[in-house]
Amino acid sequence: MELKNAIKIAKKARLYAKASSSNYYVGACLVTKQGNFYSGCNIENCGIQSICAERTAFVKALSEGENDFSYIVILGGDKNSNILDKCLPCGYCRQFMIQYVNKDFKIYTCFGKNDTIEEYSICDLLPHAFTL
Repeated sequence: MELKNAIKIAKKARLYAKASSSNYYVGACLVTKQGNFYSGCNIENCGIQSICAERTAFVKALSEGENDFSYIVILGGDKNSNILDKCLPCGYCRQFMIQYVNKDFKIYTCFGKNDTIEEYSICDLLPHAFTL
């Protein structure tokens, strides 16, 4: 039930994306081990300072004192389509996330006509991370 709720929150966050350059709208929902939800969307600008939905959710959570994270849901696709693409974090987001999560942290994406859900660990997506 918690995962379905996170998907619903990520879908709503996606509606607030600012993606005039790429027309690719992404929503995310970060879930803490305490069961708190933090949403995020991608926010683009004309320069190189755009921010992805995943980092938006993490920054919101971290800035409110959260430090224990269970998983994140990421959804993306064209603004005018109800069918989502398989959307996984970019390399920058993967490296950002690994600094704040443990190895069992999960990344979910939901896509296609039937809302197929796939699960990955952060280590699946970034097996040779740079960490301190």
